[in-house]
Amino acid sequence: MSILENIKKDYQKVSDLVIKDIKSIHVIYLETLVSQDKINEYILKFTNVYRIPKDIKKLIPSPNIKNISSYDELKLFLETGFTIIINKEQIIAIETKGELTRSIETPSTEPTLYGAKDSLNENFQTNLGLIKRRIKSEHLKDETFNIGRFSKTMVNILYIDNIVEKDLVLKVRQKLNNIVIDGINDIGELKQFLHKDDENVFAAFRITERPDVISKSLLIGKIIILMDTSPYALIIPTFLADFINPISDDYTKSINVNFLKILRFFCFFLSLITPAIYISIMTFNQETIPTNLLLNFQNQRTGVPFPSIVECIITLITCEILRESDIRFPSKYGSAISILGGLVLGEAAVSAGIVSPIMIIVVALTFISSMIFTDLEIMNAIRMWRFLFLLAACFYGLYGVGLTFIFFLTNLASYETFGKPYLFPIAPLDKSYIKETLIKMRNKKRSKMLSKNTYKGEA
Repeated sequence: MSILENIKKDYQKVSDLVIKDIKSIHVIYLETLVSQDKINEYILKFTNVYRIPKDIKKLIPSPNIKNISSYDELKLFLETGFTIIINKEQIIAIETKGELTRSIETPSTEPTLYGAKDSLNENFQTNLGLIKRRIKSEHLKDETFNIGRFSKTMVNILYIDNIVEKDLVLKVRQKLNNIVIDGINDIGELKQFLHKDDENVFAAFRITERPDVISKSLLIGKIIILMDTSPYALIIPTFLADFINPISDDYTKSINVNFLKILRFFCFFLSLITPAIYISIMTFNQETIPTNLLLNFQNQRTGVPFPSIVECIITLITCEILRESDIRFPSKYGSAISILGGLVLGEAAVSAGIVSPIMIIVVALTFISSMIFTDLEIMNAIRMWRFLFLLAACFYGLYGVGLTFIFFLTNLASYETFGKPYLFPIAPLDKSYIKETLIKMRNKKRSKMLSKNTYKGEA
């Protein structure tokens, strides 16, 4: 059976398959994936000659022409927007992809006052171009993988070969090669195959839509994973300190940024333990605060029918429902509805005597502190640990909070992502990476853990 007959058989119920016979050649494409203008410009216009040459590539002016050596390769190119030309024994694929993606837009999940205003979109070529526009070097390498038996989704890893650690590239390459699945739609789905979800509630990867964040990560020795059809990229490896270090810090004076970094650390722990500290004080450890303040708290709870822990859980769950509805609602009116809901519910709950005013203040302070972090997985991890601290405070007071805090640190210290400790650069200590994340200072060297080439240059 000929190749043309195989194509007709395999794609017999595919409505967008087009096969054109022009003289001695066959032109084959899927019209929903291609640009008709490119087909006319690259192929049809130049096939109207007196004699088709033996090597048809000399006739086609397309900038991207591939030789096809197998039938599986032919199907892959056909299903990714290429036009197939069969000329006797010669088979070639010509890139004629249509524009099926959005234009370059401003970042929506990582906005910043200063810095670049471009972001990734669903087109891999566009995303790669945004990165190469910033890093102009032959050392920027990319490797392509097709993942999914049916989707054949193009996944690329990017790294700078004279900076990155070779073992890290090998680990990522092996993980991608071992993925066996019918199809994959988004990079958030891909990361579940690169790391076990049940190891820790904290995110093992950082997801970004900003090309400037990607470029900075490549230059310090990290690996980037891009995926066609996804407007986000994965940064490997990722540490807890990376989530407290937005790209906007690089565009502001050091003295101001370092104050904000300290504030973020304070908010991180505040969002974790504020409800637990309040429950501990009200239930077990009344002696830890002045008597007048304690009496004030007790007076505010007069008439509340629930214990402090039940009151706290009800308020926290209500706020989580409001936050979830804010995420799911369209952005134009989601925030307004959640704010209105919070105000109405809070005022009504206090007036009805269901919760005390001080509990509203404690929970509001907790949620405002957590809103400093924009990454959804970090917010979910903080939520999980907040309830663990709360339960420990319910049974053991401040003693339980202290024990849970030790367990929290032990859990993070034992957590690894691609063989790298999650608490890096604190444990183990690395001054170079501390200057990249936890504080802003002049830094002439890269981290030894991430790079084989540690010299960075003047900051």
